[in-house]
Amino acid sequence: MNSNPVVWFEIYVQDMKRASTFYEAVLGLKLEKLDAPIPDLEMMAFPSQQEGYGAAGSLVRMAGMSSGGTSTIVYFACEDCAVEAARVAKAGGRIHQEKMPIGQYGFIVLALDTEGNMVGLHSMK
Repeated sequence: MNSNPVVWFEIYVQDMKRASTFYEAVLGLKLEKLDAPIPDLEMMAFPSQQEGYGAAGSLVRMAGMSSGGTSTIVYFACEDCAVEAARVAKAGGRIHQEKMPIGQYGFIVLALDTEGNMVGLHSMK
Protein backbone atom coordinates (compact mmCIF):
# COMPACT_ATOMS: atom_id res chain seq x y z
CA MET A 1 0.00 0.00 0.00
CA ASN A 2 1.48 3.33 -1.10
CA SER A 3 -0.94 5.61 0.73
CA ASN A 4 -2.46 6.13 4.16
CA PRO A 5 -5.12 3.48 4.85
CA VAL A 6 -7.86 5.88 5.96
CA VAL A 7 -9.63 7.45 2.98
CA TRP A 8 -12.91 8.68 4.51
CA PHE A 9 -14.45 9.19 7.93
CA GLU A 10 -17.97 9.81 9.19
CA ILE A 11 -18.97 11.30 12.53
CA TYR A 12 -22.58 10.42 13.32
CA VAL A 13 -24.72 13.16 14.85
CA GLN A 14 -28.28 13.64 16.07
CA ASP A 15 -28.59 17.38 15.40
CA MET A 16 -26.79 18.46 12.21
CA LYS A 17 -27.13 22.21 12.79
CA ARG A 18 -25.76 21.97 16.32
CA ALA A 19 -22.92 19.62 15.30
CA SER A 20 -21.97 21.69 12.24
CA THR A 21 -21.87 24.85 14.33
CA PHE A 22 -19.59 23.11 16.86
CA TYR A 23 -17.03 21.90 14.30
CA GLU A 24 -17.04 25.16 12.35
CA ALA A 25 -16.45 27.13 15.57
CA VAL A 26 -13.74 24.87 17.00
CA LEU A 27 -11.81 24.23 13.78
CA GLY A 28 -12.39 27.63 12.19
CA LEU A 29 -13.66 26.20 8.90
CA LYS A 30 -16.86 25.94 6.85
CA LEU A 31 -18.62 22.61 6.23
CA GLU A 32 -20.30 21.98 2.88
CA LYS A 33 -23.60 20.18 2.34
CA LEU A 34 -23.23 16.96 0.35
CA ASP A 35 -25.92 15.43 -1.84
CA ALA A 36 -27.19 12.40 0.07
CA PRO A 37 -26.92 9.13 -1.87
CA ILE A 38 -29.91 7.61 -0.01
CA PRO A 39 -33.15 8.99 1.50
CA ASP A 40 -33.22 10.21 5.11
CA LEU A 41 -29.50 10.93 5.12
CA GLU A 42 -27.95 14.33 5.78
CA MET A 43 -24.24 14.99 5.27
CA MET A 44 -21.99 18.00 5.85
CA ALA A 45 -18.43 17.57 4.54
CA PHE A 46 -15.21 18.89 6.00
CA PRO A 47 -13.09 20.84 3.49
CA SER A 48 -10.70 18.57 1.60
CA GLN A 49 -8.31 18.41 -1.32
CA GLN A 50 -8.06 15.20 -3.34
CA GLU A 51 -4.30 15.51 -3.74
CA GLY A 52 -3.70 16.66 -0.15
CA TYR A 53 -2.40 14.65 2.79
CA GLY A 54 -4.98 13.06 5.11
CA ALA A 55 -8.51 11.74 4.80
CA ALA A 56 -11.72 13.50 3.83
CA GLY A 57 -14.94 13.01 5.74
CA SER A 58 -18.26 14.36 6.92
CA LEU A 59 -20.79 14.69 9.67
CA VAL A 60 -23.70 12.31 9.04
CA ARG A 61 -27.27 12.27 10.36
CA MET A 62 -29.05 9.02 9.53
CA ALA A 63 -32.05 7.32 11.08
CA GLY A 64 -31.01 4.37 13.22
CA MET A 65 -27.41 5.52 13.69
CA SER A 66 -26.69 7.09 17.06
CA SER A 67 -23.87 9.41 18.01
CA GLY A 68 -21.57 9.22 20.99
CA GLY A 69 -19.06 6.80 22.34
CA THR A 70 -15.34 6.45 21.95
CA SER A 71 -14.88 3.39 19.76
CA THR A 72 -13.48 5.50 16.90
CA ILE A 73 -11.52 8.73 17.32
CA VAL A 74 -10.87 11.06 14.42
CA TYR A 75 -7.88 13.38 14.88
CA PHE A 76 -7.99 16.83 13.27
CA ALA A 77 -4.69 18.48 12.29
CA CYS A 78 -3.94 21.79 14.04
CA GLU A 79 -1.06 24.25 14.10
CA ASP A 80 -1.24 24.25 17.93
CA CYS A 81 -4.03 22.06 19.34
CA ALA A 82 -4.32 24.31 22.42
CA VAL A 83 -5.84 27.01 20.18
CA GLU A 84 -8.71 24.77 19.00
CA ALA A 85 -9.07 23.28 22.49
CA ALA A 86 -9.75 26.77 23.84
CA ARG A 87 -12.78 26.99 21.52
CA VAL A 88 -14.38 23.68 22.53
CA ALA A 89 -16.40 24.77 25.59
CA LYS A 90 -17.60 27.98 23.90
CA ALA A 91 -18.85 25.85 21.00
CA GLY A 92 -20.85 23.58 23.34
CA GLY A 93 -18.42 20.70 23.81
CA ARG A 94 -16.06 19.75 26.63
CA ILE A 95 -12.43 18.78 27.05
CA HIS A 96 -11.80 15.18 28.08
CA GLN A 97 -7.98 15.40 28.04
CA GLU A 98 -6.10 18.69 28.02
CA LYS A 99 -3.14 19.15 25.67
CA MET A 100 -0.58 16.45 26.37
CA PRO A 101 2.68 15.41 24.73
CA ILE A 102 2.85 12.18 22.75
CA GLY A 103 6.63 12.09 22.38
CA GLN A 104 8.10 12.47 18.90
CA TYR A 105 4.55 12.55 17.46
CA GLY A 106 3.67 15.95 18.94
CA PHE A 107 0.66 16.77 21.10
CA ILE A 108 -3.02 15.86 21.36
CA VAL A 109 -6.22 17.06 22.99
CA LEU A 110 -9.27 14.82 23.39
CA ALA A 111 -12.65 16.56 23.32
CA LEU A 112 -16.32 15.60 23.35
CA ASP A 113 -18.46 17.31 20.71
CA THR A 114 -22.07 18.43 21.15
CA GLU A 115 -23.27 14.94 20.12
CA GLY A 116 -21.15 13.01 22.64
CA ASN A 117 -18.50 11.92 20.12
CA MET A 118 -14.86 11.83 21.24
CA VAL A 119 -12.59 13.61 18.75
CA GLY A 120 -8.89 14.36 18.81
CA LEU A 121 -6.93 17.52 18.02
CA HIS A 122 -3.32 16.94 16.95
CA SER A 123 -0.36 19.28 16.46
CA MET A 124 3.40 19.06 16.39
CA LYS A 125 3.83 22.01 18.77
